[in-house]
Amino acid sequence: MSIRHSLLAILDQGDCYGYQLRVEFERRTAQARPLNVGQVYATLDRLERDGLVVKLGASTTGHVFYSITDEGRAEVATWFETAEAGADVDELALKLALAQSLPGVDAAALVDRQRAATALEVDALRTGSSSADLARQLVDDARIAAAEAVLGWLARAETLVAESRPFALDVEPPRRGRPVRA
Repeated sequence: MSIRHSLLAILDQGDCYGYQLRVEFERRTAQARPLNVGQVYATLDRLERDGLVVKLGASTTGHVFYSITDEGRAEVATWFETAEAGADVDELALKLALAQSLPGVDAAALVDRQRAATALEVDALRTGSSSADLARQLVDDARIAAAEAVLGWLARAETLVAESRPFALDVEPPRRGRPVRA
């Protein structure tokens, strides 16, 4: 899963600072992949360099907020509209978990596109697996089995996505540090 695109997708919901992006990412992906806040800020620097986000400046609390640009919105929209070739089910699950949590993202369409691309992949593998070479057959059979497993998971994901409800950014930004003792 692209951390770059994930952060852009969250910023498309509203301006955020780095630690807030980390918390939102983990909240939206069930903490399935830990995200180091240093990685967030390094990614934000690259996104800013590439013209996909702009730094807005610091708040009264010292948090530096970032905002997505029109180019960033276009890039994240393309990412959600593109099926992953040879999709790894873990990466795809994270992308779909993020998509279904974001207002304005059509997660059901993402499932449909991925299913169509994976079905084409299975067909191509079956067509090309008539080799007499045992090694090639073993590799092709494993790839077919993996792609069929993705198709099975996508059928289940379709049901889950239909029942899901997107949610906005957390109203209360995350606090860092230790809580104040009474």
